[in-house]
Amino acid sequence: MRRKVLGVTLAVVATVAATFAGAGAASAAPPPPSQSPIPNSTPGWLKNATKGGPASGAVSARVYLAPAGGMDALAALATAVSTPGSTQYRHFLSADQYHATFDASSSTVDAVTSWLQGAGLKTTVDPSHRYVDVKGGVGNANKAFGVTISNYTHDGLTVQSPDGAASTPGSLAGAVIAVDGLDTTPSLVEPKTQKPAPPDGGFRNSPICGKTYGSANPGNLATPDGTTLPAFDGATLPYSPCGYTGPQLRGAYEAGLTGGLDGTGVTVAITDAYASPTVEADANQYATDTGDKPFAAGQFSQNVPNAYTNVNSNKSNHQCGMAGWYGEETLDVEAVHAMAPGANIRYYAGKSCMDPDLLDTFTRINDENVANIVTNSWGGAGDVVKPSLLLAYQTAFLQGAAQGISYVFSSGDDGDEAARLGTAQTDYPASDPYVTAVGGTSTAITDQGLTGETGWQTSKYVLKDGAWTLSDAFLYGGGGGYSSNIAEPQYQKDAGIVSPNGGRAVPDVSMDGDPTTGMLVGQTQTFTGKAAYDTYRIGGTSLASPLFAGITALKIQAAGGGLGLLNPTIYGTHGQGFHDVTGAGIDKGAIRVDFTNGLDASGGYAYSVRTFDGATTTQSVGTGWDTETGWGSARAAWVQ
Repeated sequence: MRRKVLGVTLAVVATVAATFAGAGAASAAPPPPSQSPIPNSTPGWLKNATKGGPASGAVSARVYLAPAGGMDALAALATAVSTPGSTQYRHFLSADQYHATFDASSSTVDAVTSWLQGAGLKTTVDPSHRYVDVKGGVGNANKAFGVTISNYTHDGLTVQSPDGAASTPGSLAGAVIAVDGLDTTPSLVEPKTQKPAPPDGGFRNSPICGKTYGSANPGNLATPDGTTLPAFDGATLPYSPCGYTGPQLRGAYEAGLTGGLDGTGVTVAITDAYASPTVEADANQYATDTGDKPFAAGQFSQNVPNAYTNVNSNKSNHQCGMAGWYGEETLDVEAVHAMAPGANIRYYAGKSCMDPDLLDTFTRINDENVANIVTNSWGGAGDVVKPSLLLAYQTAFLQGAAQGISYVFSSGDDGDEAARLGTAQTDYPASDPYVTAVGGTSTAITDQGLTGETGWQTSKYVLKDGAWTLSDAFLYGGGGGYSSNIAEPQYQKDAGIVSPNGGRAVPDVSMDGDPTTGMLVGQTQTFTGKAAYDTYRIGGTSLASPLFAGITALKIQAAGGGLGLLNPTIYGTHGQGFHDVTGAGIDKGAIRVDFTNGLDASGGYAYSVRTFDGATTTQSVGTGWDTETGWGSARAAWVQ
């Protein structure tokens, strides 16, 4: 479920992509004047791979076409209809109007297919002229794209790739924004969830926890095996909460709302790979058991492909795993329903966790045009995005904004990524300027509501010889920082955000994400070979994104319709409606008591302290916008 880290940086592309100097990818010699290079078509990993001989056999690729008028025109419209004060604000297009305005023309499609067919490739044109699929031999692809495709050994795989940049005939300059498939390196995404060390089957938390934050501690709830738990840095820490429920989360974030807003009339879309066969039944049982109403007839629906691929039958890390994605979908659905019980939820399944298959979910969302906001709890590791797909992603986000659809993404669960990747980076697609990136907080919710929060950056201490001993200086934390390959957008500059490297600043906002203060979810899992429903606490920015989408559904309901790209509103008001997270009102951490085997007490207990904002990274929490929590967490004032 993890995108492979290929060490890719992006070449300078069109203005809409907003890349900047110093982020260029390796490239071949300039093509002859009769040829026009295709943006970002040189794989950045080539310099680290071992080259073999010329490739042979078949090629299957997708050629993405530029929107009519160009990417800059589409970006200008998407920005205008999403920016308060613009004369075009909220004058959104229908899907039909978008296609009539921005689909590549028939003459362009004819010219592209003629070029490809002339090289001996077979072509299939997308009905909306977004792309042309091509199939043929390596020799045909070499001829069409002006490249030499060779075999390479890279990242433990034998793959094929062009030796340099692909190109089109000069007469088609600007008509093609991307080509994907000439480079056969797998490009996977991963869910941004965190639950502690799950076994292959089901998972349960131990019952040593508090119903609310701070309600249980070693002084009022003894350890089940008599273990004595010492103070931490001179303080008695509470046990972790058992997991917040829908009523608790609404009481924390939506306190003070008037008018009975619950998301009625709004549709929240969710994208993930695959589709859990029990998700609706699980969500209904969870809602009923925790004091909420189950879905009404037709309130939940799914849009799924005819078949699934890359299901990881051989346990390869270059394929996907269905089970983890089932848990992701379940969390997303239950978190949105918790925050917006009246909203419709429509789930769009990718046929795998590969980039093109997740991109396909956006095509379906935009063309159906029934969703108002889309939550996406997945992404890549670091600034890496397969270069050939950057503009394809952005076209989808811009189409959504032009139609009034808001895209929000989890910012990631590895902090600034330095511990994982060696250098500070942000995660894509959260770092795209045309989506809203949602970071994570450590959050204290009591009977009085939300009483404290700080940035989520966790160190782990374990009990050793009667004392708490550091075991992981950085365990996990909300993603954030400054992109190394996408420039700071104008809405951030106008708000006074100072980016030290000139890159897009992440996150934009934040919600509860720390798994130690996470949400209780209910899911059918496999326990000792049998399927059964049970609950467990879970976190990650995979929780933060659907929580934010849920509360924003109430804002969309209050506004009477979609809002498009949310960032001009958020930055234009300097985070008005968001609680500035400064670290006040919360302990240094909490004590986790876990089953050693992840299932029951038969294997004993594991004791640990998980700190709140205790890990040292390049990120920080402070007054105003910051790299851990953005402008802060949404409150009622964000809604109305």
